[in-house]
Amino acid sequence: MPVPRLLLVCLGIFWLMVLPAMAQEQSAPSRCLAIAQAFPHVTYASFMPAQAGAKEEVRITYAGHSTYVIKTPGGVRIATDYSSAYGSAPLPDVVTMNKAHRTHYTDAPEPGIAHVLRGWNPEGGPARHALGIGDVYIRNVPTDIRSWGGDLERDANSIFIFEVAGLCIGHLGHLHVRLSDAHYAAIGRLDVVMAPVDGGMTLSLDAMSEIAERLSSSIVLPMHRHSTPIGAFTGRMGPAFTVEFRDSPTLTVSLRTLPRQRTIIVLKGV
Repeated sequence: MPVPRLLLVCLGIFWLMVLPAMAQEQSAPSRCLAIAQAFPHVTYASFMPAQAGAKEEVRITYAGHSTYVIKTPGGVRIATDYSSAYGSAPLPDVVTMNKAHRTHYTDAPEPGIAHVLRGWNPEGGPARHALGIGDVYIRNVPTDIRSWGGDLERDANSIFIFEVAGLCIGHLGHLHVRLSDAHYAAIGRLDVVMAPVDGGMTLSLDAMSEIAERLSSSIVLPMHRHSTPIGAFTGRMGPAFTVEFRDSPTLTVSLRTLPRQRTIIVLKGV
């Protein structure tokens, strides 16, 4: 079958599978979903012109613990796993939270925060977020967590995905469980992933390195390190990843400046 025809068939299958769910659950189409992740050996694709947003820069600043502050080209400020201890000055427009521990959420977010996105649903069931604000689209993929006693709590954590300037940026939250094929399909492509690397309170280092490798992100940003040596994580990633230590807590990234080789970037403070 000629390649152009094969591509059209794949795209047709993708839209038949994904559009009905999008229409029900999302206010805007995701640009980061896979064409058909359910099929083996299918690569990720972005449904936007290749040059769109290529020169627009996103600023990502490590604020502390699991909080990164993302500033979009349009000026939207987002703080991840927000407890108000980090990333509160200036006040973000959007905060995401997860509830595994009090260091990842707050019951009293500042009144000036326009959008508070909890990674769990207080009323039960999975949280569902599909928010467009300014130049960014934010969605989530629910995962389970384990209690201190080891019991499984369904859909109590969320991987948040921020789609901006043609980039797909993901924050894994307080991830306790290995990701299934369904999770990977729902996440889609991630150019930048923020991954907890403590190796104990979240997933093991081996499991986290497996996730980072399978996501094939251009940039991995470690977080939630605690006392774990950063080399314990980077050493498990193998030769497919290069490692860069930065003397600044801030990374500026665009489609144009994504590294050719997959790179773990350790920002100041991590």
